[in-house]
Amino acid sequence: MSSLLLRPRLLRLGGRAVSLIGGGRGASDSLSGVHPAARRSIIDLSYSAHFMDFGGSSIPSSMSKLVVTKLSPDFREAVCVQSVAVPTPGDAELLVRNRFVGINASDINYSAGRYDPSLKPPFDAGFEGIGEVVGLGLSASSRYTIGDNVAYFRSGAFAEYTVVPAKECVPVPAVKPEFLTLLVSGATAYIAMKRLGDLAEGETVLVTAAAGGTGQFAVQFAKQAGCHVIGTCSSNEKAGFLKSLGCNRPINYTTEDLAKTLRKEYPKGVNVVYESVGGSVLEVAVNTLANKGRLIVIGFISGYQTPSGIPQFRGGTLPVKLLQKSASMRGFFLPHFYSDYREALSSMMQMFANGKLVCEVDYGDQAEGGRFVGLESVFRAMDYMYSGKNLGKVVVEVAPPAVSNSKL
Repeated sequence: MSSLLLRPRLLRLGGRAVSLIGGGRGASDSLSGVHPAARRSIIDLSYSAHFMDFGGSSIPSSMSKLVVTKLSPDFREAVCVQSVAVPTPGDAELLVRNRFVGINASDINYSAGRYDPSLKPPFDAGFEGIGEVVGLGLSASSRYTIGDNVAYFRSGAFAEYTVVPAKECVPVPAVKPEFLTLLVSGATAYIAMKRLGDLAEGETVLVTAAAGGTGQFAVQFAKQAGCHVIGTCSSNEKAGFLKSLGCNRPINYTTEDLAKTLRKEYPKGVNVVYESVGGSVLEVAVNTLANKGRLIVIGFISGYQTPSGIPQFRGGTLPVKLLQKSASMRGFFLPHFYSDYREALSSMMQMFANGKLVCEVDYGDQAEGGRFVGLESVFRAMDYMYSGKNLGKVVVEVAPPAVSNSKL
């Protein structure tokens, strides 16, 4: 039976703080014959509030994380790297060693304080991560063990280690960034299309920014529903990728006029729009709606980096246009649909396992400076995504895989 070695930190047991490391130099080392630097005391796990696999995961005493220190839509201005102590998980929590973290357009909205006005700096950045469990509380050990692979959707992901409530973690078969793509990008498309799209076979669906992190999933779910899919993108490479997903009509808006193309090729309009760009693209989408059309607004990235966060939109005649076509325009914000979240993740993970869902990941290999490796690469990754160069979901590799044979 392998022993769990506890990290050298103070642990509160029975209302009193005790050290997990017994004695200092000169303590009775002759009893074990082990050099003092190599000794770590072992404690009965049934009495511990938290326990960690010290040897297998090589947990350091400090770590780096990204912290919002100033509210600003300029991510580099709002966020800085800080060195802090590695946190200790509580009774029902896990300590996750992040292997990959996901980059989202909404990271900038969060750093600008647009989601929760009551949240004041400093606060942690990042929404989603995937990695290995390297520490856990006693209650959490009933469901998880050291070395388990988990993904999570929670603030504070831009860190080398993150404490996450066990109930908010999702077990995954492997630490693959493809699973990371499902947490926000995939779930947004799955739930929005299912709950708000009301897709019917034979309908026409327009997906804007179709080759991006969430657009790629909207295309696939619309195709699975038997729809004709149009996808906007910014390069021929992306158009080719969309064709590989089954997209019927990729439109490269850098070489084709989007509004003219839609009017010419789809004179009756489109039934559903999955829209994430905003501004002039949203105006085109509204004008393209068919009778009883449904327009789903999941974001407006074109305005996120501006002081207001909102792109200019000429919507004075919007009520008239919706009325004339009996059309609807609905917003979608993932946190409002948590009741659908588990089912969505389970379904998508099964589809991915069965080879029925493509989860395209962009590691930044084509970005200036190369692949996004290390927490500091989050800044480059954010710039890269906002430049519109990414194909699929942008991810950052925080740390290489650890080698561990440790078991509970």
